[in-house]
Amino acid sequence: MPVGNFSFVKDFIIVGFPGLQPYYYGLVSALLFFVYVFTMVGNAVFFTLFVLTKSFQKPVYYCIINLVVCDVLFSTTTLPKIISRYWFQDGTISFLGCFLQMFFVHYFGSVTARLLAVMAIDRYAAICFPLRYHSIMTNRNVFILILGSWMLGLIGPLMMIIRAYPLPYCASNAIVHCYCDHIAITTLACTDREEYSYPAFIHAMIVLLGSLAVIVFSYCAIIVAVLRISSVQGRMKTFSTCSPQLIIIALFFLPRCFNYLSSNINIKFSTDLRLVIIMMYSLLPPMINPLIYCLRTEEVKKAVFIERAIHNQSPKQKKVKTQSKQSKQSKGHPTQENGQKVKTTNMRSKRQHTHKCSA
Repeated sequence: MPVGNFSFVKDFIIVGFPGLQPYYYGLVSALLFFVYVFTMVGNAVFFTLFVLTKSFQKPVYYCIINLVVCDVLFSTTTLPKIISRYWFQDGTISFLGCFLQMFFVHYFGSVTARLLAVMAIDRYAAICFPLRYHSIMTNRNVFILILGSWMLGLIGPLMMIIRAYPLPYCASNAIVHCYCDHIAITTLACTDREEYSYPAFIHAMIVLLGSLAVIVFSYCAIIVAVLRISSVQGRMKTFSTCSPQLIIIALFFLPRCFNYLSSNINIKFSTDLRLVIIMMYSLLPPMINPLIYCLRTEEVKKAVFIERAIHNQSPKQKKVKTQSKQSKQSKGHPTQENGQKVKTTNMRSKRQHTHKCSA
């Protein structure tokens, strides 16, 4: 069938997990809703700490806060519709809405991959060039790298939309997925999808493997630099600064690469298992990343504990601390009134002494 700018499909239906029994719809929707709320709350807490804590105004935290924004936007793009599908039995999404969701799914995925590469570059500069770190990772350079991540991420998804939108969709409108993505949509087109699937696969591999190559190079150089440190304690301390990012990188890249490769080398899974894998690598990182930041990063732990200690103080303790500060200030730094009294007393004693001498 020739490709034209027309379509018989007016909207799509998000099927979700095709083998899931209706009895479990409520449980699945509640679980997905919990994941969404936990993601929003966890990332909001970290964003608040970033805004309120001056020690977080560093290049690595600028990268993390962009990752937080990306995670929140990705979850907001994908989760509400699948929650609605199982909670209210409303899986319908408009034709244009589905393509917009597809664009943002791939866009935020591309941005996240590049941001993780920027974070790896930051650790590489900090450990391999500690004396030149502040001259290399200046706010300007970090801003350019982060802006480049957001801008370059637009290219691939726009190409996918431009090529996929005009295809004739005249068959089923049921998307066997939890959200609209390129493979799920183009599978429904009434045409040969090979000429559309391979460019999308190549783009995905360039984004994933290109970012992963930067990360692997950075951490190989870091390992070599760490092994040159003589003390074991110094090595462990240096590695501990990288462990949060390594966990996040592993959660993001490994399942994605496995899924893309398996689907193109004819490794077959059941549809439900494949969707479970996709949902795990899509939704778990945004949910647990704030926990990794808070539990594995010393500065974040300190900030959390300080805020918690201040919050847990009783009003009586705060009043006592305020009074003790005021008393210390009054002892160490006399007020203007007290100074005048001391000055007047000294003048009187001098006059009395002069009077006695003259007598």
